[in-house]
Amino acid sequence: MTNLDEMIRKFNEQNLKKNLDRRSFLHGAGKIAGLSLGLTIAQSLGGFKVDAAPNFSEYPFTLGVASGDPLSDSVVLWTRLAPDPLNGGGMPAHVVPVNWELATDENFRNVIKRGTEHASPNLAHSVHVEVTGLNANSVYFYRFKTGNELSPVGKTKTLPAAGASTASMTFAFASCQQYEHGYFTAYKHMAKEDLDLVFHLGDYIYEYGTNEYLSPTGNVRAHKGDEIITIEDYRNRHAQYRSDEHLKAAHAAFPWVVTWDDHEVENNYANVIPEKGQSVEAFIKRRAAAYQAYYEHMPLRRSSLPHDGGMQLYRDFTYGDLANFYVLDTRQYRDDQANGDGSKAHTPESLDPKRTVLGTEQEKWLLGNLGNSKSHWNVLAQQIFFAQRKSGSITAPKFSMDSWDGYPAARQRITDFVAGNNINNVIVLTGDVHASWASNLTTDYNKPESPIFGAEFVGTSITSGGDGSDWRADTAKSLADNPHIKFFNNYRGYVRCRVTPEQWRADYRVVPFVTEQGADISTRASFVFEKDQQGLKEIAATTVPMGVQMSNEVEEDRHRAHSRAHEKQMEKKRKREAVTN
Repeated sequence: MTNLDEMIRKFNEQNLKKNLDRRSFLHGAGKIAGLSLGLTIAQSLGGFKVDAAPNFSEYPFTLGVASGDPLSDSVVLWTRLAPDPLNGGGMPAHVVPVNWELATDENFRNVIKRGTEHASPNLAHSVHVEVTGLNANSVYFYRFKTGNELSPVGKTKTLPAAGASTASMTFAFASCQQYEHGYFTAYKHMAKEDLDLVFHLGDYIYEYGTNEYLSPTGNVRAHKGDEIITIEDYRNRHAQYRSDEHLKAAHAAFPWVVTWDDHEVENNYANVIPEKGQSVEAFIKRRAAAYQAYYEHMPLRRSSLPHDGGMQLYRDFTYGDLANFYVLDTRQYRDDQANGDGSKAHTPESLDPKRTVLGTEQEKWLLGNLGNSKSHWNVLAQQIFFAQRKSGSITAPKFSMDSWDGYPAARQRITDFVAGNNINNVIVLTGDVHASWASNLTTDYNKPESPIFGAEFVGTSITSGGDGSDWRADTAKSLADNPHIKFFNNYRGYVRCRVTPEQWRADYRVVPFVTEQGADISTRASFVFEKDQQGLKEIAATTVPMGVQMSNEVEEDRHRAHSRAHEKQMEKKRKREAVTN
């Protein structure tokens, strides 16, 4: 029995038979998660010989290159050696040296930095190079070499120096890319944009087995294998997504700043609490595997390497004096969804003033940063719908228990802090819900005359949900029930933001279909926010050629699809148990 198994056994004996309050339970389970993560990595840190002259049966850079977490003087360069990407990577169990170069030109005539990293089995032969000593606000090109093999060339860019006068920036954000639901055509178009940066707000992969999670317009690609559970499963799934040519192109074109939502582990998990039908101890092991695989496949700094019960993903980026970006983690530290999750009326449980989405430390960190900020804009790059979004009826309203609506006291603490400090420049960037929305952020969503302190731009999915439409069957009611929400659209794509000290502009860039390749991109609508108490203004709109105008879809369809996927998983599990018994 491993140390982890022994600790879980003792934890069960001591705690699971007691009537523990949830906080005590989470504290104990968190300790197990910490040991689990430590063991997951330590078990793969054994002594490996170094192959100084590797030969590869197939091209090793199948997953492309990426850069990320840019600062004014530094950036992370990433790749992973994987000649057989969907079957464990295909690398031998030894360390392989990987050379890297950084140049000011794409032909590498002026190489200014170079070095060697060791790709080790302990991290799936991934490479994370933290290059320092760079110039601020500067473009660089990079590549890797191992043996006789040369990687594709990537392009990256550093941030302006903190506090430096900065006239503008342009970036995009994206989320929710279910591989089976469509082609990543939106990334093909994103790669051609002129961007300083890309933010990914979660659901980079999905955990479901083949054809478990079905799109309304039909699955057009297939996940390899069943629902992912082990470190090997998660590595193969990340590799399958990373093998997509358009995703590779977008990674190679710009530095990315990433954070996760739920599907990088499991749908709607909360902290160490699984969605349903799974023991906590099994889920803790699964979460540890998922966290490690996520780190292995993202251009993250060593400070994000999993340890001590979790993985440090909340962090901030300062873009000159123009914007402070606070990248949040709304999964790892949250209290469990109230009222059994789903869309429900509020109860004393969901209204509990102690409930948290961010956890105590992250919330304190965020408010401290907001209070000290001197930037023109304060930006929350995060996952779940922040503004209130009512459904149901006037007399019996319902709210999503998985979003900030399910944690209204936590949202109010942030709102009260912003209002109390006269902050009027908050922008929230959101993913998760597979549709585009634009909302004014107010101090009280139930009073239309309440002061506006910012705006939320919710980006649609890259593919999740299939082809989409302009409007859904419930769109008109959603907008009527929530007057602070000014825009809805159900096509797939991403959001491009153009920022100056005075104005924030968001362009909703969408494709009419994803179930076939070759879709063109359109700017469905453009909104500006100007800190003038007037809120969002639509400055442009267009009809999307070849797109469906209205579908029969409603918000609840997405949750039903997840439930059906879970039922399929349970049926597979029952069949497996019947065979073994």
